[in-house]
Amino acid sequence: MTSLTNADEAGFFGNHGGRFLPPQLEAPIAEVAAAWAEARRDPDFQAEYEALLADYVGRPSPLFLAENLTRHLGGARIYLKREDLNHTGAHKINHCLGEGLLARRMGKRRLIAETGAGQHGVALATAAALLGLECEIHMGSIDIAKQRPNVVRMELLGAKVIPVESGGRCLKDAVDSAFSVFASDHHDTFFAIGSVVGPDPYPSMIRDFQAIIGREARAQLLAKEGRLPDVLVASVGGGSNALGLFTAFLEDDSVRIFGVEPAGKDLDVVGEHAATMTMGTPGTLHGMRTLVLQDDDGETWPVHSIASGLDYPAVGPQHAFLKEVGRAEYVSVSDAETLEAFQLLCRTEGIIPALESSHALAHAARIAPTMGADEIIVVNLSGRGDKDIDYVAEKLGR
Repeated sequence: MTSLTNADEAGFFGNHGGRFLPPQLEAPIAEVAAAWAEARRDPDFQAEYEALLADYVGRPSPLFLAENLTRHLGGARIYLKREDLNHTGAHKINHCLGEGLLARRMGKRRLIAETGAGQHGVALATAAALLGLECEIHMGSIDIAKQRPNVVRMELLGAKVIPVESGGRCLKDAVDSAFSVFASDHHDTFFAIGSVVGPDPYPSMIRDFQAIIGREARAQLLAKEGRLPDVLVASVGGGSNALGLFTAFLEDDSVRIFGVEPAGKDLDVVGEHAATMTMGTPGTLHGMRTLVLQDDDGETWPVHSIASGLDYPAVGPQHAFLKEVGRAEYVSVSDAETLEAFQLLCRTEGIIPALESSHALAHAARIAPTMGADEIIVVNLSGRGDKDIDYVAEKLGR
């Protein structure tokens, strides 16, 4: 039976999830599932993973009271969970180290993955270098142009970056490309999916690696304030940083939860947004049943977001389930609102956020003034904006 946190034995969260695969991928994905089922119960595996989080990543990441931003907006106090301070600059390193350790445990020599904003690619290349594994990253050519600093970082770390020119040349197409290579060469390769998406066990496995975010935030806020937050806010593309924060609070009905997705340039125009939770319908993509931006024939729509890490036409199945049962609310913000929030945090707190995280900040800026000064919002600042500054400067005409 599905709980708010755990999938059932078939990997479903309610009607969403599962494992929908071509025959050539059934055995390699089953191998991953079996290895993860063992590793997650192995205290030695967990101890090695937790040691790397502490000594290599630098966890726990701080929970920072953004006093200047709070004064500027008025209303609720805003805390930022500072995943941008992790080694490699985002939350992605949390699951990449876990996947790298699992690959090594399985005797694989190569990691293969997709990336959008490049943070998953950088984190995976970092884990591969640390663990002595080869690394191949597939990335849409549009995202390569937008995220050149991260491409350079991946290459410096020893990864091979494969430009993807097919389809919309963005995240969905990078996933397609990486899956295709994995299907033909999986015997010594581990497919390290970059979010809470894909066939079971990936949505649950990646969530478990990311859940450290919420566990830390819960303990930190209890220590600072003596109580739980009133609201959680996180950006949602595939949804790993969001579930990382949300998971520790799902059973706390007093905590309101918001996932924020890209309304892009125009929510009413196909190809100008990536608002899956707002505009998507049930479908199957990349081995899972979930909400998908698609036409009547099941063909995925082209998507757009100012944030490369959010330009995906589907969402993790647990998010689809949380929406269906009403435990989490999903809203969208535009590119323009995102840019405004990006600049606001820079100027008020001296923190340059990732464009992905700026979607969450934009919604926090909407709701904070409507709340009381005794209320608390926790925003997951999922990454830093070093990778985005050239693109933002171009957008701002500088």
